[in-house]
Amino acid sequence: MYKFLEQIVSDYMTRDVTTVPPAMSIRELGQRFKQTDFNSFPVVDNGQVVGVVSKFDYLACFEFTPARMVPRYDDLMRRTVASVMTREFIYASRDTKLTRVLQLMIEHRLRSLPILDADSRLDGVIAREDVIRALEHCAQCEAEET
Repeated sequence: MYKFLEQIVSDYMTRDVTTVPPAMSIRELGQRFKQTDFNSFPVVDNGQVVGVVSKFDYLACFEFTPARMVPRYDDLMRRTVASVMTREFIYASRDTKLTRVLQLMIEHRLRSLPILDADSRLDGVIAREDVIRALEHCAQCEAEET
């Protein structure tokens, strides 16, 4: 698997990425998750990634405990993505080695990472499936060489 050690994000990332705005309602976010079956979306405001919102963040809106009263359903659904998104998130750049991406995914149990340029603008996304594809491609290339 030596070939995999040389691989970088730009060779395997998805460039056409679905994003959501911070002002989107939780109701709309739920519909977007249902339509796409994605696990998370980069949150983009004025061209810059300001956070990531996941299905976990969405579901956390509905958690309640004896210490936390649950608002009415309609009130919950009017909340915005900005109120539930993760503002501090892990990301990579186009030239990040896939070995580093794999390490981050395993260490933080991530399904995907946004790819940002130097100006914090979204360049793409790298998902677990992309890393698996890279591993399979490298294994196939090495098998053909022997």
